[in-house]
Amino acid sequence: MKIVVIGGTGLIGSKLVGNLAGQGHDAVAASPASGVNTITGEGLAEVLAGASVVVDVSNSPSFEADAVMKFFETSTRNLLAAETAAGVKHHVALSVVGTDRLPDSGYFLAKLAQEKLIKESSIPYSIVHATQFFEFFKSIADAGTVDNKVHLAPVLVQPMAADDVADAVAKVATGTPLNGTLDIAGPEQFRLDQFIREGLNARNDPREVIADPDGRYFGARLGQRTLVPAGEAQLGDTHFKDWLERSTKAAAAKAQ
Repeated sequence: MKIVVIGGTGLIGSKLVGNLAGQGHDAVAASPASGVNTITGEGLAEVLAGASVVVDVSNSPSFEADAVMKFFETSTRNLLAAETAAGVKHHVALSVVGTDRLPDSGYFLAKLAQEKLIKESSIPYSIVHATQFFEFFKSIADAGTVDNKVHLAPVLVQPMAADDVADAVAKVATGTPLNGTLDIAGPEQFRLDQFIREGLNARNDPREVIADPDGRYFGARLGQRTLVPAGEAQLGDTHFKDWLERSTKAAAAKAQ
């Protein structure tokens, strides 16, 4: 089965392409680097020819509110139109747990707009809502840093490994369209400040992490359960402690 992965050279996309190819599928990584641009439409018709499934794991290069909204709306409209013309049978999109609970976040509003376009399309679809990735802990810390101190709200998070995200998306992509949403998350919950503190300590990052009820998450105010699944979720297997140990060893070996 031909499966086209939009954003197939990124963190999740590259893992997903390898996963699908390992299962014997014709997995195609599509990105601007390969001549496929969902904003301009360049290369879409060619790469989607003969495809049964399209998985969109692409992300906006800018998180500025207007720019991110323009990216997801334009990209999704162009992609869905090209899929309709090519006869694609299943559209899969990776989104974020909490999209409907952060109205003051330009990024989450843009993801919500993306999901709305997908649901209104005639193409059978599956939307996968993932929690924060382990791999992004430093980015979260950087966004919350003021005067070299990391201010984060002590709210619940349930982060997961990118490998587990890719595995879950692969299962959805090779299955029957859900015509709905699947939540996926890590096997354990933390407070956001605790999660980031553990990650920074493991990397010998000296920044102090402060549990600040007024701390913002990429500019948005968080509720206690904004970033965790509201109901049942499919859980990954990888624990943060194990991932930290492996990734720290890998980084050390690479530096030698």
